[in-house]
Parts: sequence; structure tokens; C-alpha cells
Amino acid sequence: MSYVRIWIHCVWGTKNRTPFLHKKNMPVILEHIRENAKNKGIYIDFINGYKEHIHIIISLNPDQTLSKTIQLLKGESSFWINKNKLTQGKFEWADEYFAVSVSESTIDKVRDYIKNQEKHHQKKSWEEEYSEFIEKFNFKKIKG
Repeated sequence: MSYVRIWIHCVWGTKNRTPFLHKKNMPVILEHIRENAKNKGIYIDFINGYKEHIHIIISLNPDQTLSKTIQLLKGESSFWINKNKLTQGKFEWADEYFAVSVSESTIDKVRDYIKNQEKHHQKKSWEEEYSEFIEKFNFKKIKG
């Protein structure tokens, strides 16, 4: 038996950064994503979001790939949100996402960051957070 724990902090937004997520639909959407993940054998440690994006900490199993896991979560949830008419207009997630590994020693700090999204975004917009992720994790250097 293999023992693997690979923590990954994933972030993705709505298409065109449309603020579809709000106090009424967010708890239902996040709970559905969690339940869908559980049914697919995807372990979500923590999940939260704000207006136009969500943060998730997942732990991949040895046989799971990041891209397939994200595809399963985004695709199914988008379909489910539209089927249940939880937003005004057609709901879509943006194509891109961020994903960075998280060490066991900092996992509580990341959980706190995700838990406090509403408070965090009173000071900083999604655009500012997006730019910070690009810069902090050197995504421009990797992509370029």
C-alpha cells in the first residue's frame, strides 16, 4: 500500500469574472462541489470562495492527475449550477486555474486564508489577488 499526501491549493474563477457567487447560492454550490468530489473519490480538505472565484485545498491520490481532477470538478459543477438555475444567466467557469503545492507545515495558514475570503476581499479585489498569484508563484516565467 502506498501512503501519499499531496496538498494542492487550487483557485479558479467564473468566466469573464462575472460575480455569480453570493450568500444565497454559494453554500449550496460549495456543498455540491464537495459531495460531487466525494462521489468521484476526490478529497477536498477545504473549500470557500467569493463572488467570482473559489479556492479549494485538495489532496490527490496516487492515481489522480491534477488536470483531470479540476476538469471533473469544474465541468460537473458548471452543468449542475445551470441545470438548477442557481444564477442569473448562463454560468461558466473560466478555462484557466491556479494550482500550487502546499507543505504540511503551512496547510493551516492556507486553510485560514481560504476561510476568510470575504474579509480578505474587502481589502483586495479578485484582479489584485489574481495578479499576486501570477507574481508570487512566478507563473509568467513558467508560461513564457
